[in-house]
Amino acid sequence: MAEVTIRYFAAAAEAAGREEESLPAVATVGELRAHLVATYGDAMARVLASGSFLVDGVVSRDDSRALGLRVDVLPPFAGG
Repeated sequence: MAEVTIRYFAAAAEAAGREEESLPAVATVGELRAHLVATYGDAMARVLASGSFLVDGVVSRDDSRALGLRVDVLPPFAGG
């Protein structure tokens, strides 16, 4: 399984304490979500509860979605 580059933005970066890392053992959005909550705890769980993942440029909240080479962890955005 190839390494996946995970990039964190705004509140996700704050929860992770970093802006980027590489992970070798995650294959789906669900596995990544579980890993991030187990690693970074409640702060990351709150971000992921209403945030989303950008998998190789495509927004996804589907836990069965396969990961590509890069995933951006996006907090919820307010806008208008």
